[in-house]
Amino acid sequence: MTDRREFILEDLGCANCAAKMENQIKALPGVSVASVNFTTSTLAIEAERDDIEKIIAEARNIITRIEPHVVVREKKLTRTPKKVYLLMEQNEEKLELFRLAAGAVLYLIAVFLEFSQPMELLLYGLSYVLSGGEVVLKAVRNIARGQVFDENFLMTVATVGAFAIKEYPEAVAVMLFYQMGELFQDVAVNRSRRSIEALMDIRPDFANLKKGEEIIQVNPEEVIIGDVILVKPGERVPLDGKVIEGNSLVDTSALTGESVPRDVKPGDGILSGSINTNGVLLVEVTKEYGESTVAKILDLVQNASSKKAPTENFITKFARYYTPGVVFTAAALAFIPPLVIPGAGFSDWLYRALIFLVISCPCALVVSIPLGFFGGIGGASKNGILVKGGNYLEALNNVDTVVFDKTGTLTKGVFKVTSVVPEKGLSKEDLLEYAALAEVYSTHPIAKSILESFGKEISKQRIDSYEEIAGHGVRVVVEGKTILAGNMRLMDKAGILVSNQQITGTIVHVAVDGKYAGYLVISDELKEDSARALEHLRNIGIKRLVMLTGDSKAVASQVAEALKLEEVYAELLPHEKVEKMEKIYETKGKGNLVFVGDGINDAPVLARADVGVAMGGLGSDAAIEAADVVIMTDEPSKIATAIKIAKRTRSIVWQNIIFALGVKGLVLLLGAGGMATMWEAVFADVGVAVIAILNAMRVMKTENI
Repeated sequence: MTDRREFILEDLGCANCAAKMENQIKALPGVSVASVNFTTSTLAIEAERDDIEKIIAEARNIITRIEPHVVVREKKLTRTPKKVYLLMEQNEEKLELFRLAAGAVLYLIAVFLEFSQPMELLLYGLSYVLSGGEVVLKAVRNIARGQVFDENFLMTVATVGAFAIKEYPEAVAVMLFYQMGELFQDVAVNRSRRSIEALMDIRPDFANLKKGEEIIQVNPEEVIIGDVILVKPGERVPLDGKVIEGNSLVDTSALTGESVPRDVKPGDGILSGSINTNGVLLVEVTKEYGESTVAKILDLVQNASSKKAPTENFITKFARYYTPGVVFTAAALAFIPPLVIPGAGFSDWLYRALIFLVISCPCALVVSIPLGFFGGIGGASKNGILVKGGNYLEALNNVDTVVFDKTGTLTKGVFKVTSVVPEKGLSKEDLLEYAALAEVYSTHPIAKSILESFGKEISKQRIDSYEEIAGHGVRVVVEGKTILAGNMRLMDKAGILVSNQQITGTIVHVAVDGKYAGYLVISDELKEDSARALEHLRNIGIKRLVMLTGDSKAVASQVAEALKLEEVYAELLPHEKVEKMEKIYETKGKGNLVFVGDGINDAPVLARADVGVAMGGLGSDAAIEAADVVIMTDEPSKIATAIKIAKRTRSIVWQNIIFALGVKGLVLLLGAGGMATMWEAVFADVGVAVIAILNAMRVMKTENI
């Protein structure tokens, strides 16, 4: 049996180091999943329960070996207030800036004033120690631990080499510029982290627990099911529950992306993470914090990047071979030309090799690519779309087929009995009562509509036996009478003759003691959003739109006609839906297939699709568990929005890849040809990284999508 543990990696500032940590922890025996998320500074480990403590200890050693200053804290034990952590972060940035400013002042004094050579060397040396001493120290420590090819090693070799060939001003300036770039990079990364956290800033800080007449402010995790909490105007609802007193408007925009507040009154459900805007509410808690909507959404979004997109995996592997490759090329560039080219100076070619070394750090890619995907996931969540991983976000880029369930997806799933047609000798009231008795134990929306239409309390003691027949209906024995209620297949199975009914709507046939008693017509309404959803999908290039339903052909045809759907399959049992999906899958194009369902009855089909999208509604647990993407607003048009966000994310990610590799490649060639200096080399490293990070932050802006 496996166990999952999560940790905060405080002061994790190197994306390349994060990738090394992940690779080494993954390689430990017994580890099934290991993911270091640089964007959120978290580590997730999944391993056999018996081995987990030993593995965690080894993981801590790996992290300390790679980055000694990183503090590892278990996530559930870490409750550092955000304001305190932000203040610590800002103080560190100010201290770093002061140190670099002091180094810069000494450098400028050495450059612009005349000094003896020993004094000049001393000033440059002090400036170098202030600006780059930390880098050199890290490089020495890492070499001692066997970690050679990192940015600290590259910058140390390049600048010490420049000192060796007496290029003092350039050696110090390059280190100073590099460290300034690193500082700007850290500021940009921290800013983007805070922006992503702000998108999902729905975690409640406290709950007002009612104990008798007293109100106590407690941690939401301490509240149990059945407790009563008070939610004041302006406060965030800390836990899922049911309103028992008070009326208010509730802002659910953080959960659903919808700006229109919901009206809540006694008896209504209320979700954690939403904001109570005006009235005072007393809420009876129905879920513990760990199972609440806010906890599940936060868990989904924060852990989404553990499922990495193919592009992310490619960049991680690329960086693993790219840096050593450039280091060996630089060594060849330093030593081979002076040996084979007549008149070639060793110092000249060494300088060119040092430029190669400076450029080779892959931070621009290693930081900006995961940041881009995480920003896309955060931006989607702001729109009420929960994407469970970068791999699913990338898969949404290449979609050519979308398959819809009907009930609850394209239609509201709110059924009403619109017609009751009994056989001769039976009243409408009698037929409705038989149908209600048959459906009393069922939780299906159709059953609920029949019970609502009957409108009277039914004693379950009257039911002698109850059997649900999957895909057909139900059989009950009531006070000695056998009642069948279901579709035509149930009547055929029982050998009961029924005249063909050319009626639009869902028909529930009823038979009593082997004789046909009549039928009920149940109607469902199309969602206002459905036609727009299909139009948007067609506009963004989705070639094939299909509807699968267990409903009758007449109902399916009516819905298909209203939505201009050409490919419809009706009267499908659950296993037939899977079979039909297999056939659609075989005949689809080169793109991915998306299935959109309610996430409860469609779990097998959701699992079979390349990307399963569930209409999660307001807190549907089954939907959140079943699908790869969850639409929290129940609006099918959000599928097109999700695809647009995915395409924009990929576009920005590839902009960064092309820009970073293009600039690095150009400066590498110029450096090898002796046409680039250390200045261009440092820009190709930290300058490109800062620009790529700032570009990646644009992914989070999704207002105009």
